[in-house]
This record gives sequence, structure tokens and C-alpha cells, in this order.
Amino acid sequence: MSPGHQSKTGSYDPLSTEHLQQDLTRRSLRGGLIAFGSQAVRFTAQFGGTILLARMLTPHAFGLVAMIAALSILLDLIKELGLSAATIQRPVITQQQVSTLFWINAGFGCLLALALLLAAPVIAGFYGEPELTSITRWLGLGFVVSGLTIQHWALLRRQMRFTMIAVIETGAELLALALAVICALKGAGYWALVVQRVAGPAITLVATWALCPWRPGLPTRDAEIADMLRFGGSYTGFNLLAAAARSLDQVLIGALWGPVVLGFYERAAKLVLVPLNNLNAPLYAVAMPALSRLESQPERYRHAFLLVFEKFAMVTMPPAALAAVTADWVVGLLFGPQWHDAAPFVASFSVAAITLPATMAVALLYLSQNRSGDMLRAGLADTAAVATAILAGLSFGAVGIAVAYAVANLTLRLPLAIWIGGRQGPVNRRDLAAALLPSLATAAAVAGSVAALRHTGWLVAAEPLAGLALSLGVALPVAFAIFLAIPRSRRILGILRRLPQTIRHGAAPSSLGSAGE
Repeated sequence: MSPGHQSKTGSYDPLSTEHLQQDLTRRSLRGGLIAFGSQAVRFTAQFGGTILLARMLTPHAFGLVAMIAALSILLDLIKELGLSAATIQRPVITQQQVSTLFWINAGFGCLLALALLLAAPVIAGFYGEPELTSITRWLGLGFVVSGLTIQHWALLRRQMRFTMIAVIETGAELLALALAVICALKGAGYWALVVQRVAGPAITLVATWALCPWRPGLPTRDAEIADMLRFGGSYTGFNLLAAAARSLDQVLIGALWGPVVLGFYERAAKLVLVPLNNLNAPLYAVAMPALSRLESQPERYRHAFLLVFEKFAMVTMPPAALAAVTADWVVGLLFGPQWHDAAPFVASFSVAAITLPATMAVALLYLSQNRSGDMLRAGLADTAAVATAILAGLSFGAVGIAVAYAVANLTLRLPLAIWIGGRQGPVNRRDLAAALLPSLATAAAVAGSVAALRHTGWLVAAEPLAGLALSLGVALPVAFAIFLAIPRSRRILGILRRLPQTIRHGAAPSSLGSAGE
């Protein structure tokens, strides 16, 4: 165990964060490298696993598990109740408070598992798929297991123990994937996917309890628990609204067009969202505790957030634009010809992914500033936008839903996120818009140049691998040239060039602001 904060008696204190203020900049940068490095390993495993399992299992198998997975996402958020975010965000927290939150999470996890056990036949009847009865009951076990992990995990993040977190996450991901592949090779069909979903939380539970020294005591009544529950409730409401919006399309497609169409839709979403989630997860893991510690220092907070926000946009927006105009090649290369019908879905989700990371990153403002009211308002507005888009595309089939979702991301979700996210606090609307414009312009240029190349006829008959290689050869110099031509993004490239020196020797707090000025 790496050294942590020492109490006055010399013992390790897993609740204290005083030691983090000593070198927050270098700690955050090192933590970011560790987190993103581990996510790169996890991404490779998830991406490879997605491709491998897609070639071993049928769209029907993926569709079956996706039917209950949509509901599981909603229930998982109810189980957590936003209490991990409350633990991370709070400046000072006690053993009694964390213990009480632990038992609340554990109790809800058990209740939800029981609810799934009883409701499984009803869910199977709704979809008309008898196999869902046993699938639902087994997936319910994951709620019991993960409910026992939430507060340990929150304390590790609060302490910024990024190496330990990376080891646990990566190990659990790889072992669960290995079990799924073994089951698929043995002909287990959709049960391979069920094993993967249950094994991951179980492995995480064992590893977290083994490596995190904190142990819960008995729950107690505490006046500040009510405030933490209110914060957690707002965060849960925000996430529930977002999850409901994400799940509505899969529920409707599964009910109206069956597991095969849903399998194409779900795998396409997974292909696009896996890379984004593997960037978004470490972003939250590093930025949430760091920004929470800077809440009382507005200028440092603003500079730190904008620096992270703009880097994130530069890394995610141009690649998403490239994927949108090469979706057929991406599907053909990774999934094979039997998944050809997934190409329109991949193209639509890639268009949505141009702005989706920025929309998700804005939520850091609500969490780190304890803006529970704005968080709920943003969730309501975002859910309304997504639900409207899904219903508008419904009459055009599953592809119509995906296209409408992409349009809503570009025209509604991102503007709403900027409007609500920048309405108060150190980071305003102008800051957010200015940070995104270089990356939006670059994404448009990448998509336009590759699309123009494809329409010249040179790449009409190209094989997927050759087409993607040539497209990348066009996209990279276009993106790099535009970023260099824009002073703001050119400064970001300079900061990235100096990053190794900053990590080795640390940085003055003012250096965080160079991109935001």
C-alpha cells in the first residue's frame, strides 16, 4: 500500500484529504496519466472483447442481454443513490457518516436484487422472451455485490489513490472478459455475457475490500447525513434522467422489432461508446476530487477545469467525426460482413459522439460545486431533448431513432449543457463555448475532407483496412494543421509538450490557467 495521509498517531487515515493540498497539480497530472493509462489497457480489452464476442455470438444473444441491461442501468443508479459522489465532494467526512452511507448502499442493493428476482417473469412476458426470466435473476446478483463496494470505491477516489484504482479496475475487466470468452468458446451462448456482467463486480468487491483499509461501523443518526442524502438524491435524479433517456431507445426497439435489430443497435452503440466511456471514467476519477478541493479558489478552479475540458474536446471530437464518415469500413473490419446492417447505427452514434463527451464533462461543474438544483434542471432538459428525438425518429424505424438522437446531440443537448452549466460559478458560458470552438471546427474539417476524398471515387471500392488507413492519413494532418492555426488550441499543444516536465517537477498553480486565458 502506497503511503497515504498519516494521522497524529502515525496511522493511515483513509478519510482525510489534507495531504492532497500539498501538491494538487502534480498529483492530478500523475493520477491522470495512471488513470488514462489503465483505461487504455481496459479499452483495448473491451474493444477487443467486443469484436471477439461479436464474432463468437449472434446478434440475438446480445439483444437478449441488452433488453435487461437497459433496466439494470436505471436500477444501478438507484442503488448508489449518488452517495459515492457525496463522499468524494464533501470537504470533511467522519467514520460514522461513511458507515451510515455504506449500509444505505448495501441495503438498497439487496432490495433491488429481490425486486428483480420477483419481477423477472413480468419482464420476460413484456418482451415475449422466456429466457429473460433466468437472465434477469442472475444479473440481480450484481446489485448485492456492487452495493457492498460503493463507499470503499468512493474513499479510494477521494484519496486520489489512482494506482490502486487502476489495478482493481483493469484486473476485474480482464478477468471478467476472459471468463466470458471461455464460456463463449464452450458454447454457452448468451450466458457468456451474463457471466461477464456478474463476474466483474464480484472481482471488484474482493479486490477493493482487500486493498482499502476502511471498514464500516454501525450506522448512526447524523445531522449532516440529511444534507449528503439531498446531494446524493439530486445526483441520482440527474443520472436517472440521463439513464432513462439512454435506455428508452433500447426498450422501444426491443419491444417493437425484437432482439436481432436490438443486437445491431446495441453493438453499434457499444462500439462507439466504449472509447468514450474509457476516456470519461478517468476524467471523472481525476477531475472530480481535484476540482472539489479547489472549490474555494475560483480562479484556480476555472483555469483547471478549462484546461481539462479543452484537452478532452481536442482528443475526442475529431476522431468521432472520422468514425462517422467511415462507419461502413469500421463495421466491416471489426465485426465482419454479418454485421453490415449495424453501419448506419455506427455512423449516427459517431455523429452524436462529436459533442457527447463535452456534454458529459460539463456535469463536473455541478458535482464539484455542489450545484444540486442546476444538476436536476440539466437532467430534465437533457432527458426531454433525448426523449423528443427518440419519439420523433420512431416512425422511421431503428435507424430513424439513431439519426434523430445524433441530431439532438448537435442541436439541443450541447447548447443546453453550456447554457445551464455556465449560468453560475467560476466557469461561464463564454468560457465553455470558446473552449469547444477549435475542436468543433477541426471535427467538421476532418469529416469534410474524408467525405470529399470518398466521393472522388478513389476509395469507392477500397477494402476496409486500406480505406481506413488512407482516411487516417488525410485526417491527421488536417486536424493538426487546424489546431496549430488557432492560438488557443496551439497553447494546449504546447502545454501537452511540456507535460512530462510538469509531472516530474510539479507546477505552480498559475500554470493551470494558460489555456483558459
